[in-house]
Amino acid sequence: MLFDTHVHLNADQFEEDQDEVILRAKEAGVEYMVVVGFDEKTINRALDLIEKYEFIYAAVGWHPVDAIDMTDEHLQWLEELSSHPKVVALGEMGLDYHWDKSPKEIQKEVFRKQIRLAKKVQLPIIIHNREADQDIVNILKEEEASEIGGIMHCFGGSVEIAKECLAMNFHISLGGPVTFKNAKRPKQVAKEIPIDRLLIETDCPYLAPHPFRGKRNEPAYVKLVAEEIAELKEIEFEQLAKQTTANAKEIFGIS
Repeated sequence: MLFDTHVHLNADQFEEDQDEVILRAKEAGVEYMVVVGFDEKTINRALDLIEKYEFIYAAVGWHPVDAIDMTDEHLQWLEELSSHPKVVALGEMGLDYHWDKSPKEIQKEVFRKQIRLAKKVQLPIIIHNREADQDIVNILKEEEASEIGGIMHCFGGSVEIAKECLAMNFHISLGGPVTFKNAKRPKQVAKEIPIDRLLIETDCPYLAPHPFRGKRNEPAYVKLVAEEIAELKEIEFEQLAKQTTANAKEIFGIS
């Protein structure tokens, strides 16, 4: 039993064969998925998916790259959606200093607003972090995000940053990059982070694991992520799969 904690089956890349992709995931042992909506279009598509599939849940939030487009109405909408029984987290939210569409100060403001909303509605948060480690950690501390905790999605930081996040009630989620030959940081994190604080994901259609690197990613490939982490931790695949699924169900409140 596997739980892919971060999928974008609501992306254009799956328009032609979404149902077949979901079927392949089930055949690969993926029992649960959280589809992440991060703007108006992808949130609406995520809502459609959770109505259609019993084992798919949703997270809703506003991506830092598009922070400049978020209005107070959008924030209100996120609050309304948070009461949906299958909306299990807010996000993805955070900071992205790689792309320059949204100024850093606007990203930070939108990030803080979403953390405060999550505390109000008592949902965990999913963090997107690109080239912004220290600012992310600082904001999570300042906003006392440990009250709700959440997930450091597709974590690419150091073991030290990971431990700071663990101390704030966050879980570390690893995706395709942990399978890349030269990915020293994710491999080190996989070895050192306690198994009861680890999650697995694909972030599909992005970041496909080896041997599919550079191709479209899909939820079935989360098995490759799990196999790699099990090998790095020197434990059985079944143990890794069982524990990461239990971790995810607990965070998302899925019984």
